[in-house]
Amino acid sequence: MSQTAIPAEWIVDQVADALICADRTGNIQTWNPAAARLFGFSQAEALGASLDIIIPEHLRAAHWAGFNAAIDSGELTLQGRPTLTRGVHKGGGKIYVEMTFALVKDQQGVAVGSVAMARDVTERVEKERAARKAG
Repeated sequence: MSQTAIPAEWIVDQVADALICADRTGNIQTWNPAAARLFGFSQAEALGASLDIIIPEHLRAAHWAGFNAAIDSGELTLQGRPTLTRGVHKGGGKIYVEMTFALVKDQQGVAVGSVAMARDVTERVEKERAARKAG
């Protein structure tokens, strides 16, 4: 039985979590179907757009400071650990997302962009908050 390599595009398109890749200027280069479901923007709307379309306005300054520092230094503060943050849906609603980040580097080790995996954890966070208030 011969093994045929699975095309990376199939994996990106079929993975359950949102996969978003941005170039070093923060413009979206990859936007999978799960990202479209999570954030409400079609692939056509998202590709080439700034990551600002999914970042709440009050978090943008902190996001860009961290993004630019990571791109410039080639190092991530979180080292791939998941982090809870807020996102914006196309309809304007805020969602809680758990995200992991990685830098995309070229053959010389220079950061050429970033990639994030995201999942909606809004329901979990709201249940935890309700339980804390009730307790």
